[in-house]
Amino acid sequence: MSETRGTGATPQPGPDGPALIVRDARPAELARIGDLRVAAYQAGGFLSDASHYGETLRTLGHDGRGQILAAVGEPAGPILGTVMLLLWPHAEHVVRGPDEAEIRALAVAPEARGQGVGRALLQAVTDRARASGVRHLLLCTQATMLAAQHLYTEAGFGRLPERDWSPVPGFTLLAYGLVLSG
Repeated sequence: MSETRGTGATPQPGPDGPALIVRDARPAELARIGDLRVAAYQAGGFLSDASHYGETLRTLGHDGRGQILAAVGEPAGPILGTVMLLLWPHAEHVVRGPDEAEIRALAVAPEARGQGVGRALLQAVTDRARASGVRHLLLCTQATMLAAQHLYTEAGFGRLPERDWSPVPGFTLLAYGLVLSG
């Protein structure tokens, strides 16, 4: 199992909240992670009742094709957030080759927002991608997810409008990318 401490070798409270550990999700946690994703998207107004994406969020990565990370509070606290890394050839839509990977389903529990959980997850998944030899890390986000877009640009991701895509007519996801160095 791989772990990344939120603020160094020893878990410590961050400036915005509790100490965090970002680690591989455990099989017994996958249902809870799916529920957390849906709750986070619903709380932000990013998942309508008519959308079928909720079921995708609940089961994304259950097939073992991606690496699901979980952010947990210490000591042995609840899951506060999650993110998924999809490597080539399992990444979809925006990834075009073996040196690219995609971030999916970054979600923070509504009660944990504003505490640095999203930042810790984004750093951990970026570190994981770099360690896997990824040179270009990509993600897509909804146009209305302004807080997420701010987080991504603060982390160095830039817009890639040529990779925007529409999963359904009239709904465009915005692509962002980050070039990783060795």
